[in-house]
Amino acid sequence: MALLATSRSVVALGPGRRTIVRATESVDLPMGVSAPPFEVRYSLVVVGRASTGPYVVHLKTAIVDVVNEYSKKGLKAVAISSNSLQTHPKDGPDRMAEDAQKYGYPFPYLFDESQEVAKAYKAACTPEFYIFDSDHKLTYHGQWDSTRPKQDPPHIPTSADIRAALDAVLAGQPAPKSRPSIGCNIKWTPGNEPEYFGAQMVKK
Repeated sequence: MALLATSRSVVALGPGRRTIVRATESVDLPMGVSAPPFEVRYSLVVVGRASTGPYVVHLKTAIVDVVNEYSKKGLKAVAISSNSLQTHPKDGPDRMAEDAQKYGYPFPYLFDESQEVAKAYKAACTPEFYIFDSDHKLTYHGQWDSTRPKQDPPHIPTSADIRAALDAVLAGQPAPKSRPSIGCNIKWTPGNEPEYFGAQMVKK
């Protein structure tokens, strides 16, 4: 299974150490597209994994639990934060290191300073989830599950959608049809917003 880790735009961050390392829907990325050409290949890629924001905070523990469980079945995961340091300095490497240590992240947590990785995935919201198969082809891009942080009362994440997709890919089967991920928009550095993001906001 499939994806990431060498890009000048990415800073590596490990658990417990600092190594210079409005709701928006995700944008369609065609199924079957090849994973962007990074050096290390991962199966589950979480883009727009900012340390703050209600939609991300809602899923932090659930993401750790699922990665811990599925890593025993061959899953390789990575999380990437692409929020601008210029507009949101609290989402930078220092806060990321604190998060990695606090939650015991069992995956690399990378900082996409240039935001080129987010653009390669056409990421729009925080967070976005991508699953790649053994041929490094995109087989799932969608929500983690149907729970949301602003539900009343708040619902505990079920991880139902992502589990179904991972189970299918691990079994060599097509992933179920996905629903778009929803979250706060990626905080783009002024002047660095991708064209697809502007079009997506107009559509909404």
